Amino acid sequence: MRRLIMAAAILALMAATESASASTAPITAQQTCSSFLCSFFSPSTSSFDGRPGAAAPPREIVAYRGPYSPGTIVVSTEERRLYYILPNNQAIRYGVGVGRPGFAWSGTRYVAMKREWPSWTPPSQMLRRRPDLPRFMAGGPDNPLGSRAMYLGGTLYRIHGSNEPGTIGQAVSSGCIRMTNEDVQDLYERVRVGTRVIVQR
Repeated sequence: MRRLIMAAAILALMAATESASASTAPITAQQTCSSFLCSFFSPSTSSFDGRPGAAAPPREIVAYRGPYSPGTIVVSTEERRLYYILPNNQAIRYGVGVGRPGFAWSGTRYVAMKREWPSWTPPSQMLRRRPDLPRFMAGGPDNPLGSRAMYLGGTLYRIHGSNEPGTIGQAVSSGCIRMTNEDVQDLYERVRVGTRVIVQR
């Protein structure tokens, strides 16, 4: 009887250890790159795969051999990455959140305006969908535009920070490009009004 109890205890301990190991083992995404941008940029080394709540990938400098000139912003909504083109065949790659199904878009725009800790006035189209939203929100940590915003000329869209960093890598916005506050501040300092922005699906 004592041997049976001891054996059962050992088996329970082994099962608990295996369960703990499984729950703490790192989850790595299969590295795939289906976007045509992959022919221009070095492949991603991040384990980020857009899972809800996954940590946004750290920004990194990658090789670039494409047609766009330094100072251009290129957004791949498929990859959920934003590239800021640097001199010497390099680019900075950031993780971003993009428009949800039905709100994805593509085209060439430019940065028309920049704002630090921007206020937010939901457009009428959004208020029709979400009448519960406030009509105005002052800038600050609770504002959904985050710490910085770059407004894209001829559109209602922005490249902006977020007070919901867990949404980075998701397709959840109404068309805006979301970044972590840390990343959008880094990009904001590099970008000038008039910067060309290319959004590709």
